Amino acid sequence: MIRINLLPHREAKRKQKQAAFIAMLVLGGLLGVAVVLLVGGWNASRIAIQEQRNAALSTENAELDKKIKDIATLKEEINALKSRQQAVEDLQGDRNQPVYLFDELVRQTPEGVYLKSFEQSGQRVVLNGYAQSQERVAELLRNLSGNSPWLERPELTEVKAATLTQNKLVRKAVEFTLAVAIKRARDTEEAADGKKAPLAGIARTEAKAGENKP
Repeated sequence: MIRINLLPHREAKRKQKQAAFIAMLVLGGLLGVAVVLLVGGWNASRIAIQEQRNAALSTENAELDKKIKDIATLKEEINALKSRQQAVEDLQGDRNQPVYLFDELVRQTPEGVYLKSFEQSGQRVVLNGYAQSQERVAELLRNLSGNSPWLERPELTEVKAATLTQNKLVRKAVEFTLAVAIKRARDTEEAADGKKAPLAGIARTEAKAGENKP
């Protein structure tokens, strides 16, 4: 017996296809939302971790900046203490400067030179005196510039002809004014140490050479 289906099967299939398409769209949308939520949550967690790291780095940087400031403050205090100590040592050394000055002036002043006066200002001394000739003045300058361990950098500021009267005798002379620097005690000690070091090296070299001789 032949059966004939008179129901609208095409419309039913069409509705089934539409329902399946809608279901696929809904499922795809749900999957997309889930993926977006998962990616957003992962990114949020990574951002939170990075922010925690940044906060830790900022804290460490602040502590390092504080330590650097403390170190800079300590260095300033150390430098200030060194400056004070150096000032105290200079004051103690400067107490003997008049003795060194008089002794050096006696040693370095050649014959034919008469010192009339001198004035000290800080580490500079201005000398005023008379000499038999300009050659005597030049000799005094050479002595002060090269032979004195306590005096250095002499500068002749004035030289002129003068007339001296002694026991009704009139003599021609040269009046001069010069300035010279006084070394501090620490400067002379450093210069002495600098001279000792090369001499010690030469002595060691000579000793080694003597050992190597047959």
